[in-house]
Amino acid sequence: MDQVLFVKVFAALFAIMSPIANLPVFLALTEDLDAPAQRKVAMTVIIALCVGAVLVALGGSALLDIFGIGVNDFRLAGGFLILLIAMTMISGEKSQTHHGTDEEQVHHQRQANPAIYPLTVPILLGPGTISTLIIFRQQVTNGADQIAYGAAIASAIALLGVTFLAAPALSRILGQTAISIMSRLMGMILAAIAMDMMVSALKALLPGLAG
Repeated sequence: MDQVLFVKVFAALFAIMSPIANLPVFLALTEDLDAPAQRKVAMTVIIALCVGAVLVALGGSALLDIFGIGVNDFRLAGGFLILLIAMTMISGEKSQTHHGTDEEQVHHQRQANPAIYPLTVPILLGPGTISTLIIFRQQVTNGADQIAYGAAIASAIALLGVTFLAAPALSRILGQTAISIMSRLMGMILAAIAMDMMVSALKALLPGLAG
């Protein structure tokens, strides 16, 4: 297994899905549900994320081909999008790319079962996550890479699932300060990953920049 690829993919997905930072969102959307119902929502989110990630991983390249988009063009655009999300995390704001506009967030609150919408799409499996999955999929060239890529996705989703399943207990342990610090830390990591994507794409598109 390619450990470097595993760490890159896991770090990117963990930072962009940010289980701790999204914990208050999960609790707010399930506040009217009892503990068993909350666990059911969490399990539905896990299953939906797994299915969505597989579909994106398998169909992402074909989608780029349909629109005639080059890998490095998409990597540059995706890196920029991820950088914007990272900047909102660092500033302590909610990214409208994943959480929606103010009007959309009000609509989210009215959903009886928020597992698929809005928790899975667009909050967790939004444009940033999709871009990350497609971009790193392009780096998979052999069996070891396949294992690393799949293991990283599975690990990120598993950690997110554990966080949501333990949401009631974690909400009592973690305060707003800890959640804010974690969100900003994940934002910094995500910004670094986004810059790496953009620089790699620019070097490929503009070879003169590589020296």
